[in-house]
Amino acid sequence: MADGTGSLLQRLECRSCCTQVDPGRPVGVCPTCGLALLATYALDRLEATAWWSGLSSRPATLWRYRELLPIGSPESIMTLGEPMTPLVPLGPVPEADGVAVRLKDDGALPTGSFKARGMAVAVSRATELGLRDLYVPSAGNAGIALAAYGARARSRVRVYLPERTPEPMPSAARAYGAEVRLLPGTLREVGAAARALEAGHGGFDMSTLREPYRVEGKKTMGLEIAEQAGPGGMPDAIVYPTGGGTGLVGMFKAFSELATLGLIDRVPRLLAVQPEHCAPVVRALREGSPRAEPWEVPTTLAPGLLVPAPFSSERVLEAIRGSRGGGVTVSDREIVAGVRALAARHGTSASPEGAAPYAALPHLLRERLIRPGESVLLYCTGSGIPFAGTDWDARLDAGPG
Repeated sequence: MADGTGSLLQRLECRSCCTQVDPGRPVGVCPTCGLALLATYALDRLEATAWWSGLSSRPATLWRYRELLPIGSPESIMTLGEPMTPLVPLGPVPEADGVAVRLKDDGALPTGSFKARGMAVAVSRATELGLRDLYVPSAGNAGIALAAYGARARSRVRVYLPERTPEPMPSAARAYGAEVRLLPGTLREVGAAARALEAGHGGFDMSTLREPYRVEGKKTMGLEIAEQAGPGGMPDAIVYPTGGGTGLVGMFKAFSELATLGLIDRVPRLLAVQPEHCAPVVRALREGSPRAEPWEVPTTLAPGLLVPAPFSSERVLEAIRGSRGGGVTVSDREIVAGVRALAARHGTSASPEGAAPYAALPHLLRERLIRPGESVLLYCTGSGIPFAGTDWDARLDAGPG
């Protein structure tokens, strides 16, 4: 599909059962096995070196990578001006002596989190395919992002959130015009309830990996890192807070496509960080399992990491293992210490999820997943502004519930 935007979208593929699907019609999961579909592109039609060098003359938004994104019509692009987010050297980090640490700060995106990447692309593609009734079960930030981009697209949006979601999040989604419903349980129970409530009503599920295009927006994380790092500057490892894990899938997809195009010669190790009491992906890595089994009693004060059963976890594990990466867990107390250290030492506002990679540094060194002398990138997925004023000590004393 090469047309108004130059998109080279070719087809959708299921990596679990090899089913191929025409991308020209609305589709969610694989019609054969029910797992995630991923977009493929006609990479052989791209003059890679000229394209890569020419990116600097384009506007500094995620849409600069339009040939490797799925939107065909410029009129369908629903943008809020998604900027390239900063890649900031942190300077000395006592917990990671000898490691060159940089931070990618997606708190600078519209709606304050990396969820804007996925929803910008997914809502644009939904608009192109004629989908105007959208819903999502969310821990908070994805719901806010869908509400904002849905408002831009003039679509009807419903957001389903766990009852204990911090109040600024449902309020923000409502401010964008979304209908918000608070339901009991974790994201797993909320997702099941939302899909039951929506059954037969025509709404399209925009959940993580349950539609093919949010991961394409998350892919721009990897494309930006490669472009910003420049020749010879790619990090040895990227440390990523992992809930649903779509960002890991997207970054691995980006690096794989760039490697196929001959634009990078190595893929950074992808390192997942999860809270110690909700770590299905890290457990699967340690046990050598092909998929993550549901976590039995999930708790954490980081709402975006309270994902006890990531959908299509096979793809998440494939991304980590394919990059020679790994994973560690951190305590809630360490996450809070990370929030405070990023603010007081480095002037960075981070959500609990965004601070988890910083908190993980000592664990990663101890387990030799990173080493002195290496370059490491921490992915801060969201701003701490929605959590301003939170009494973290009281939250820790009360427990994560």
